[in-house]
Amino acid sequence: MLKDSKKLSEPQRYMIRDILLQNEALCGIGLVTVREIEKINVLNASILAMHRALDALPVCSSLILVDGNKFHPYGNTPHRCIIGGDDKEPLISAASIFAKVYRDEYMKELGLYYPSYRWHQNKGYPTVQHKKALFYYGATTHHRKTFRCKPITQKKLSLSPI
Repeated sequence: MLKDSKKLSEPQRYMIRDILLQNEALCGIGLVTVREIEKINVLNASILAMHRALDALPVCSSLILVDGNKFHPYGNTPHRCIIGGDDKEPLISAASIFAKVYRDEYMKELGLYYPSYRWHQNKGYPTVQHKKALFYYGATTHHRKTFRCKPITQKKLSLSPI
């Protein structure tokens, strides 16, 4: 059942997250701020978030498995990068699922405070509706100022109201 979080339905991800929470030694969340992302870039911010998630674990691992091909050493703990690891390695899949559910819940919470941006629906991805909200209302403190996405055209802008 453990596989890439993007290949699971939302109910499946929540069910797996609940199972993972039964063993809190497996669960750690690492957060980075928008300012940190702006300062060190998305890749380094992702690695920093992984380090912070490892810091949050009550038990140290003897080997860190990482999805992808980039990671910075974490103390003296050896690590192994695995491209496509979230579909090959159950522990990476579990971490991916846990992180995605946490992130999605955070986006839903932001959606309560900023409903025009529809974060509860787009989960932080630049959908047309989200771009419309950025055009009409501007960026919030939760938006990266350096993020560049394709601008929306006037035709797309007039498709439907926010």
